Amino acid sequence: MPGIPLIRKGDDLVALTIDALERSEYEPRDQDVFVFSQKIVSKAEDRYVDLASITPSHQAEELAAKTEKDPRLVEVVLSQSRRVLKFRKHVLITVHKLGFVMANAGVDRSNLKSGTADFVLLLPDDPDRTCLDIKQRLDNYYGTGVGVLICDSVGRPWRNGTVGLALGCAGLPGVRDLRGNPDLYGRPLEASQVGYADQIAAAANLVMGEAEEGQPLVVARGLRWNEAGQSVRQTLRAEELDLFL
Repeated sequence: MPGIPLIRKGDDLVALTIDALERSEYEPRDQDVFVFSQKIVSKAEDRYVDLASITPSHQAEELAAKTEKDPRLVEVVLSQSRRVLKFRKHVLITVHKLGFVMANAGVDRSNLKSGTADFVLLLPDDPDRTCLDIKQRLDNYYGTGVGVLICDSVGRPWRNGTVGLALGCAGLPGVRDLRGNPDLYGRPLEASQVGYADQIAAAANLVMGEAEEGQPLVVARGLRWNEAGQSVRQTLRAEELDLFL
């Protein structure tokens, strides 16, 4: 979606989205999916942290020495994490407080304005709630029933490269459960659950890009679902059922 300006703290993303839609003469329809990049949501929610204000703990100092990272950055990562999973030189993988397994708990400094060298950006405080707020305002304004996602780029175990991941979701199923449906030859599916929100986030991420593309909002059209909407929180696998944690 063209026309979204560089976002500053306190900006109203819904008002900016409506302005961009009207200038492009794009009329939202039911089951359009609005995919917002994590970065602009975090900026609008003022999720900045000034590293100059951070005093590293002893744990952060020890982990920073092992990873060769800034101890202040490690302290911020720890503050956003339930626990540390893996680390080595230049790599720190944690379970974020929201339940996501991510490098550096999603703490990032890419695509921040020059002159903010000591600032980093955290994930949104409650991505599901933000998605629901955006959905409700867009639905009320346009009289539609849209879906809303917040996506971020993450790595995956055993694979090179990042893909888009849904951090927040409203108005569409996060996971589509196909168990019991027939396959091509009539056999019932036994284990098929589709990460629907993540698939949309990954597709949108191709358009958003990772660098200077400047496309922080993508609208996906043509998707259809009958299931109730879910939050991303509802799609997280319980740790006791996970084979890799």
